[in-house]
Amino acid sequence: MDKKYVERRDHGYWLIGTRVSLDSIVSAFLMGLSPETIATDCFPTLTLEQVYGAITYYLGNRAEIDASLKVDDKTYVGLRKLTHQADRPFIDRLAKARRQLQVA
Repeated sequence: MDKKYVERRDHGYWLIGTRVSLDSIVSAFLMGLSPETIATDCFPTLTLEQVYGAITYYLGNRAEIDASLKVDDKTYVGLRKLTHQADRPFIDRLAKARRQLQVA
């Protein structure tokens, strides 16, 4: 029986039938979390089978997934930079509020 757990959609990899991205599972796995912990503590809507399926998919396609994640990271950094430049006063107010919370 050939079960599939991961699909490519919306310019990314997702667990089939969910809104959980493969990179979320991979990130937790690479931080050293066990599949059991990922399923129960991080993503309780997933079954252990789905988590193992996602990890297996990642390990079987590691070069492709890692390359995709690098592109996603670069895109995120670029968008973050643009956002910070676009509304500098808002970003400054947000940073000030964060500092005030840390002091309190």
